[in-house]
Amino acid sequence: MYIELQHINKTFGDLKASDDVSFGIEKGKLIGLLGPSGSGKTTILRMLAGLEKQDSGDILIDGRNVNGLSPDRRGIGFVFQSYALFPYLTVFDNIAYGLRIQKKDKAFIKSRVAELLELVGLPGLEKRYPDQLSGGQRQRIALARALAPSPELLLLDEPFAAIDAKVRKELRTWLRETIDKIGITSIFVTHDQDEAIEVADEIVITNNGKVEQVGSPAEIYLNPRTPFVARFIGQSDVIEHYSKLKGFEHVKGKHNAVIRPEFVEIHKFTDNEHHDFESSMEDAVVTGVFFRGNGYEVRADIDGIGVTGRLPLGDARIYKGDRVKVLIKQLYTFDASSTEMITNKALDRTDLYYI
Repeated sequence: MYIELQHINKTFGDLKASDDVSFGIEKGKLIGLLGPSGSGKTTILRMLAGLEKQDSGDILIDGRNVNGLSPDRRGIGFVFQSYALFPYLTVFDNIAYGLRIQKKDKAFIKSRVAELLELVGLPGLEKRYPDQLSGGQRQRIALARALAPSPELLLLDEPFAAIDAKVRKELRTWLRETIDKIGITSIFVTHDQDEAIEVADEIVITNNGKVEQVGSPAEIYLNPRTPFVARFIGQSDVIEHYSKLKGFEHVKGKHNAVIRPEFVEIHKFTDNEHHDFESSMEDAVVTGVFFRGNGYEVRADIDGIGVTGRLPLGDARIYKGDRVKVLIKQLYTFDASSTEMITNKALDRTDLYYI
């Protein structure tokens, strides 16, 4: 592994920010540190950068223990959420700042700054000041400044949090393409799971100072290993008494379940229409319908159990108060430490697919 965190612990007063954190990262990967606020993800990033010192444990970069190294000796570029550009310096001087610290000559600095402005798609802006740039442009300049000294590792702390939704989505694609071009190992912190799933090669999910799961976006989404991950990733309804649902039996020790919208089929109720697996369908009442741009999100109540499904735009409209038929294809049951996927007995596994 190129980056290794081994049994890292960090406490701030009574708060355990990192609790025996261990994971590894391969060279050239773009990793998302994902978790709710206060879960410990930014603390991990700052310890990697040397901006915080762990209480115990080891941090290795390319096989080298960096515990005793200051931030400037770790070969790391850091992009802050607030950009942290120097407001009194031009774009050129902001990008050149680290190169001047390295005592590079003027010709090299000029060439490197021009190269980076091309890379981030902002050539010709070198004479502007930060307050003359949009939020998206400032974030690109902050990335260029972090890359200027040719770091071995790039760290980004919620890089898109201060940018509006439309620009943020555009910058996700741009960041992914930029990292692919330069091939630098990168770690970014986010609490936005869509952002992590779209951008990252692998995701590290944190909660209460612990690492809950590490894996590819698809692996984490399809195979959540802990109750927290099952509830946190995707859109989930947490229910009790799941054995009341047709096709499901109680699993010993697991009293609750998670149902995601893609596990739910919702059909308009008609007396003369037959559906496959009708014997396993539940009678339900629609409690809410919400337009989501590419379709409708439908909330339904099955005798006190609330579930959410989705309908494409072309399907027959369903309205609040309508009677519907609902098929629950599968669900995750969980206890305090583990999850288990259960498939409706009426369905073969070969019939299941994910949207």
